[in-house]
Amino acid sequence: MSGRNKQLPTVAIIGRPNVGKSTLFNRFLRRRLAIVDDAPGVTRDRNFGQMEWSGIPFQLVDTGGYLPGSPDVFLSGIREQVQQALQESDLLLFVTDVQDGVTSIDQEIAEMLLKADRHLVLAVNKADSPKQEESIYDFYSLGLGEPLPVSAEAGRGVGDLLDKIIEKLPRKASGEDENGVVNVAVVGKPNVGKSSFVNVLLGENRVMVTEIAGTTRDAIDSRFRAFGHNFILIDTAGIRKRSRVKDNVEYYSVVRSMRSIDRSDITIVLIDAIDDFTHQDKAVVAEVVAHKKGVVLAVNKWDLIEKSEKTLQTYEMNLREQLGNLAYIPIMMISCKHNLRVHQVIQVGFSVYKERNKRIPTSQINDALGGILRDSPPLVKDARPIKVHYITQVGTSPPVFALFTNRPRAIATNYRRFLERKIRENFGFMGVPITFVARKK
Repeated sequence: MSGRNKQLPTVAIIGRPNVGKSTLFNRFLRRRLAIVDDAPGVTRDRNFGQMEWSGIPFQLVDTGGYLPGSPDVFLSGIREQVQQALQESDLLLFVTDVQDGVTSIDQEIAEMLLKADRHLVLAVNKADSPKQEESIYDFYSLGLGEPLPVSAEAGRGVGDLLDKIIEKLPRKASGEDENGVVNVAVVGKPNVGKSSFVNVLLGENRVMVTEIAGTTRDAIDSRFRAFGHNFILIDTAGIRKRSRVKDNVEYYSVVRSMRSIDRSDITIVLIDAIDDFTHQDKAVVAEVVAHKKGVVLAVNKWDLIEKSEKTLQTYEMNLREQLGNLAYIPIMMISCKHNLRVHQVIQVGFSVYKERNKRIPTSQINDALGGILRDSPPLVKDARPIKVHYITQVGTSPPVFALFTNRPRAIATNYRRFLERKIRENFGFMGVPITFVARKK
């Protein structure tokens, strides 16, 4: 299934690089969802957002800058993304630049849009003053109808542009109910195969894949349905060490990856089987756990590992030793190239999602752990004893357990980990970080 909501009309923003498409996209949505930078070609994949104007909801698609005929690998991929956006959209918003005037590339794009048989709106961006608006009449030569002046940076003319979009937008039924949709972030260091993973699941080239590390810079949302459930996949830019983040674009990509983790229910952490479990991989897993998200660890490129009878068992055992206290995280060996167990990762992820939302009755917890609380109380450093009277679950998604005790501040970290192991032994919580709070009875 495509990344957009099929029941909402879709507006695709089309144009050559550096005319302000992403700035306009952010202005429409009133948040910095697309990366904006002065360097041409920053937006490489399509970026989706949902908005409403005058009571009319619709999907907005920001596309990579279109450059016809370029052999550059990124620009070639951008053309493919634009073509797919054309096929999926109901209205095309062609953005040009009043400061550059009508270029030969604008003319070529206009010919392509006229052949697309879609509703069209022509916006002339960077018209920051009335004097600049006088230059918009040259854009009638494109044959796309009335050009509308706008300044995405300052917000000038944006309301009039949205009015025109709503006027031409075909009406469709309102969007599907978002209840029950599972948000899945796909994270990892650069070039571990995150975009390939997403494309295998969606059965289409939804996200650009090249051999060059760092191809994906924005976080991209994609909808799909599997195992009877609705999912939103968030493909993110590769997370690098902060010392290796060299420019603003890459910095914002890392920031956006962190935000993607924050808004996910489940996070798939991809690592490279050839590289083993690097320090950076551990940092990514730690980041997900710190956000209290459900975790699945997927080891990609498993097809490249030379195997013997005990290869799988040995590899997983070594990985769990390195995970230490995080050994509750499920591990899957996959190959995106050969579609090996890729869909099973989502199946396991949904199981983790259910574990994250699970609530254990207080009576069951204390029936299972009552003897342990009585016979193995926390160690004391003074003469005053510590008694944990009972445990109850006070939250889900993520699960939170409260320890009722006579000395809440005296409960040490190692005792919390001891109780966590006992809870997992009795109740599971596979792939789910558990939080403990201590309260005075």
